[in-house]
Amino acid sequence: MAAWGLEGLEEPTKLIVSELVTNAIRHGTGPVGVRLIRHSVLTCEVSDADLCAPRSRSTRTVDENGRGLFLVSQLSRRWGSRLVPGGKVVWAEQAIGPEPSHPRESGPAFEPEEQWTVPTDV
Repeated sequence: MAAWGLEGLEEPTKLIVSELVTNAIRHGTGPVGVRLIRHSVLTCEVSDADLCAPRSRSTRTVDENGRGLFLVSQLSRRWGSRLVPGGKVVWAEQAIGPEPSHPRESGPAFEPEEQWTVPTDV
């Protein structure tokens, strides 16, 4: 995160990664993969071999589990999942900086993306 100049997103990113990886381990199957992509936003992707899409659920105050995706939705600007060959990817986007007020202020039409991938065999 420091190499990308995103120190301010370090704590929320850790929590997002933790929640998504925990869900992949508890509810998914096969190997779990983690990838951070820096583009116009910071995207965290967690993959597993399961085809079941995650869904937020309502929890009661006495429930010990079930708040992970609620936290992800509160810490990210948007999140979702998509099917990929061999499983699914659950992703969450965080804004990197202020949203441009006018499209011409947004810089070049294409920004190269940088990626950080952690291979895992969970």
